[in-house]
Amino acid sequence: MNLDPHQLTNYVNGFIKVLIDYSPKLISAFIILFVGLYVIRLINRFIRRLMIRRNLEPTLTKFLADILLWALRVLLFVTFISKLGIETSSFVAILGAMGLAVGLSLQGSLSNFAGGMLIILFKPFKVGNTIEAQGVIGTVSEIQIFVTKMITANNQTIFIPNGSLSNGTIINYSLLESRRADLTIAISYDTDIRKAKEVIMSVLKSNPKVLETPAPDVVVKSLTDTGIQLAVRPWAKNEDFWSVYSETYIECKNAFDKAEISIQPFVMELSKKESIAGTTEANKG
Repeated sequence: MNLDPHQLTNYVNGFIKVLIDYSPKLISAFIILFVGLYVIRLINRFIRRLMIRRNLEPTLTKFLADILLWALRVLLFVTFISKLGIETSSFVAILGAMGLAVGLSLQGSLSNFAGGMLIILFKPFKVGNTIEAQGVIGTVSEIQIFVTKMITANNQTIFIPNGSLSNGTIINYSLLESRRADLTIAISYDTDIRKAKEVIMSVLKSNPKVLETPAPDVVVKSLTDTGIQLAVRPWAKNEDFWSVYSETYIECKNAFDKAEISIQPFVMELSKKESIAGTTEANKG
């Protein structure tokens, strides 16, 4: 293609004119880009330090900071191309459609992520606690963004999705400092109930692990075909709970033998939940 000098001059002059007219937008767009990147970096550092001061989990801190970083970068990019004079409505619509598609495909993961944030923020339990949730009892070993890792009494590792965990019932056996043991001892109808209660109370008061406040209690639980069931309720510190549970049965048996009080046949077993929770806490200790 041959151009005469006059046409070439016109093209060059036109290009220079367009460049001069467009240069303010170009310069201002790049200023916004570089200043914006610097400001985003400062904001990201500030948010990270703020979350660390609030003692948020490191995993959650990094995840939230990265989400904020990329969200601000996308916003800056849209602002940059808009400043250049490029129509951004189609671009924003494409981003919205992509976000909707990703959200629908990952709705389960997003639910678990939201549940993980709720658990970390409101702290119904923490690492090291023995909890019961979703039909599982174990010691929490790690709280991740999407799942919570638990170790059961028989040393099995269980991962529970945080979405179902945060929306379900959680029993935290380690949250309070003290717990009440609910024991049952059956005696015959020939036994003096007052005497049996005095013997049991003397056993409880002689055990240094049984707390004085709240005071232990012994009451009649029920009258069955085989005998009278007494509910024995000592309180103990959380770390002494299972020791008190076992020692109370042993010492009551010895004290009843000395007082010539017969214990009626009764299955003095822990419930399944109590047994698993007790073994888990014992293994942890």
